[in-house]
Amino acid sequence: MLRSAFLLAFVVALIAAESNTAGAAASGPGAEAIRAAVEKSLPLLTAGARGSMEKRERCFTCHNQGLPILALATAQSRGFKIDTEELQKQVKFTADFLDKNRTNYVAGKGQGGQADTAGYALWALENGGWKPDATTAAVTEYLLRWQKELEHWKPQSRRPPTEQSLFTSTHAALRGLKTFGTPEQRERVGQRTEQVRAWLLKTEAQDTEDRVFRMRALHVAGAGEPDLRKAALELLQTQRADGGWEQLASMETDAYATSTALVALHQAGGLATSDDAYRKGLRYLLSKQQADGSWLVTSRSKPIQSYFESGYPHGTNQFISISAASWSTTALTLALPKVP
Repeated sequence: MLRSAFLLAFVVALIAAESNTAGAAASGPGAEAIRAAVEKSLPLLTAGARGSMEKRERCFTCHNQGLPILALATAQSRGFKIDTEELQKQVKFTADFLDKNRTNYVAGKGQGGQADTAGYALWALENGGWKPDATTAAVTEYLLRWQKELEHWKPQSRRPPTEQSLFTSTHAALRGLKTFGTPEQRERVGQRTEQVRAWLLKTEAQDTEDRVFRMRALHVAGAGEPDLRKAALELLQTQRADGGWEQLASMETDAYATSTALVALHQAGGLATSDDAYRKGLRYLLSKQQADGSWLVTSRSKPIQSYFESGYPHGTNQFISISAASWSTTALTLALPKVP
């Protein structure tokens, strides 16, 4: 009965949310338009990942390695022709970055970016099909020790929107533990998961980044269907009339907030890509893609590293823009069927 009540509430709220999207067409973009957008985006993502790797030889970045790897791997699963050699280089580069820091991980010290960097790097390896090894075991040992006195993980620095939310850091760290935790670590991973799940259930999200990654973290933590449905509802109800989402209530909609919301709703919230809310979001993303195949999102973070050109467009806005492009490409690609 409880499950049925939550499902009914979900449907009622979804209908209400859809009725508020005045002026939006009912039909979504076709497969041809989606494929064309993805095909224009992939070369730029590949160039941005390659450029960052070449100019920052010892440094994995979430925005120029982690998220492009997600987009490229997802596109590959839908039959898009990608530079497989470059993808393998990016995954190997990520693994080598972690391996260079293995001594620090074993000692529980981590690296720059701490749980965010370690968690996103493991997520990149997951998306790249990397098998567990001694290095991933060292990283998971670090994640078990790091901030163990807290109910969650927290970021080392504040670079909104991608590095500021407790929920984002917690999702990245917990996902790494669940994916690469060793049999010997299983009991401690289970204990940490229970602790984090309790914190997630009692802590409210404040903005789109929070809502997206709280739901993703709940999904990884094995939360029940009613809790996931409730989290999905909270995110769906903030979709705006143009089909997009905003980073903060005071800001305009943008491709980063919109694409992260769509991917989370589908992967963690169970929303079908054929649903009207998802299709409206896709239309929004297509309307914001630039003629060169990129997406532009204006940064609101204070720079903490020396500026360099990675190969992705938009100058000082390139890092948040390639993040938005990676998520947007993923959201679009997920709307297409998988191929063998």
